[in-house]
Amino acid sequence: MRKKWKAIVLAGIGLLVAIQLIPVRRTNPPVTGDLKTPPEVRRILGASCYDCHSDETHWPFYCYVAPVSWFVVHDVHEGRGRVNFSQWNAYPESAREFLRNNVYKQVSEGEMPPWPYRLLHPSARVTAAALDVLKQWAGPAPAPGDERNPGDGDRRDR
Repeated sequence: MRKKWKAIVLAGIGLLVAIQLIPVRRTNPPVTGDLKTPPEVRRILGASCYDCHSDETHWPFYCYVAPVSWFVVHDVHEGRGRVNFSQWNAYPESAREFLRNNVYKQVSEGEMPPWPYRLLHPSARVTAAALDVLKQWAGPAPAPGDERNPGDGDRRDR
């Protein structure tokens, strides 16, 4: 029985070592049209959003260890596809307005940043004061029933 457990443990370690060889793309493309905002808004978005929603991602050590790296890289690429603050100027004004409102809505409802990110990055938590700053930046909410996303047809998966 002892030999069986030893073989299982060694096989598990071998598998963990082997999966490290599976490549993942941890990229930070050049910033082509950064979001221009007041410094306080930039500080809030930088601390809470930029790791997944910009081309200025900080890749901590766990982003280099599979299988965690697979999930993190997937989430960053998906986040950039939804909104990328480093390419903000590429969005039409109607999309930028929608995205500002959507950022505020998701942050105020606690959907963003996601709880696993907040757990690992306590500075990403958005305070009530920061939420007020984001609300002013977002501007007036869209009319009821206006749930379209003008940027959806122009997603960027990197």
